Amino acid sequence: MEVATNLTYQDYVQWALLGILAAGFLAATIIGSIGWYNSKRPAGWEDADAPGWVPKVNADKDKPSQ
Repeated sequence: MEVATNLTYQDYVQWALLGILAAGFLAATIIGSIGWYNSKRPAGWEDADAPGWVPKVNADKDKPSQ
């Protein structure tokens, strides 16, 4: 019973690494979804609307005018 209540340093490190892995996967999924929805659509998806939660990214706005 005492082993279950006293976590060792190794247990903390394992949980921390698992948390970092989960947060990284979540961030990559969200950033990848935003990038995909703001890119050119694949064949058959040209007229599909992006979901409301995806921010609009306009690359032309950041380019200096010549």
